[in-house]
Amino acid sequence: MKRVIRNIGSLLLAGIITAPVALYAQDRDHDRDDHNRDKNSRVYDPYRHDYHNWNDDEDRTYRQWYGQTYNGRDYRDYKKLSKKDQRAYWTYRHDHDKDHDHDNDRH
Repeated sequence: MKRVIRNIGSLLLAGIITAPVALYAQDRDHDRDDHNRDKNSRVYDPYRHDYHNWNDDEDRTYRQWYGQTYNGRDYRDYKKLSKKDQRAYWTYRHDHDKDHDHDNDRH
């Protein structure tokens, strides 16, 4: 009987110790704003082999390119574009926005 009580006590102690960690992780994940996380991520440009911060400036440049390229079409997120269209965006991005390359993380 002592063995059963000792095992139950060990399980309770382990649960008490791990519960705050599990609750913290769950709360942190729910508090995150998915919209802001997507707009402040790093995107890899496989054609130039570099990374870009996808922030408000990058999003503005992308929307400008998208509006010029697909005038009248419903907006599509960059991640949902075909590889061909993503490449077209990066070509535009590097050719037309030289002063925007300051956010390029490759040194």
